[in-house]
Amino acid sequence: MIWIGIAILIFFLVIIILASAIKIVREYERGVIFRLGRLVGAKGPGLFFIIPMFDKMIKIDLRVHVLDVPVQEAITSDNVPVKVNAVVYFRVMNSEDAVVKIQNFLQGTSQMAQTTLRSIIGQVELDELLKEREKINQRLQSILDEATDAWGVKVTAVEIKDVQIPEGMQRAMAKAAEAERERRSRIIMAEGELQAAEKLTQAAKIISSQPSALQLRMLQTLTDVASEKTTTIFLPFPIEFLKALTGKEKK
Repeated sequence: MIWIGIAILIFFLVIIILASAIKIVREYERGVIFRLGRLVGAKGPGLFFIIPMFDKMIKIDLRVHVLDVPVQEAITSDNVPVKVNAVVYFRVMNSEDAVVKIQNFLQGTSQMAQTTLRSIIGQVELDELLKEREKINQRLQSILDEATDAWGVKVTAVEIKDVQIPEGMQRAMAKAAEAERERRSRIIMAEGELQAAEKLTQAAKIISSQPSALQLRMLQTLTDVASEKTTTIFLPFPIEFLKALTGKEKK
């Protein structure tokens, strides 16, 4: 009976050891293996074995991580306080470096993103931050990608989500936009008056060269007036009659 009990115990120990030796890694994961503290390499995906008690495995997710950068308070180069938040998309390209070269690549990328975001905001003006956001996004992505490359992390994209500015600055920007619209409307009106004056000058030259054109224009005007409901029509008195009368009196 004692030998049977020992055999059963050994059997269960073997099962436990085999269970701890079998590792399964998904398609989007890699298992970084350490043997007696030394890096052996990364394995996966699929089924593989490790040496129990001697090997230790750390799983690394290779999918794209979405990191929400909290709101950062910064001052632009033209001394305007702003609050900016962003989102960072990155993935692990080298699982071994992500384990060996940094304690926590998620936290490290987050802190690097916050520091870089504040630094870039301090180097640009408010107008550039509002109008050229795509350019700033590319700049952030380039700096972050270079900084995290040693950790085996690839930053694929950085997007600034929201820019909050003080209410006083918002009112000032609204006034400036209103003044700009007023300036444009006055310029458009002036250009319209200039074009109208040019057309009237051309019409006057044509009419002066053809006196009959003035008579036709007068008849057209009378037709337009007569089409309306009116009882009084004013007819212009030809200046030629006055010239004729004046000429007779001189004689």
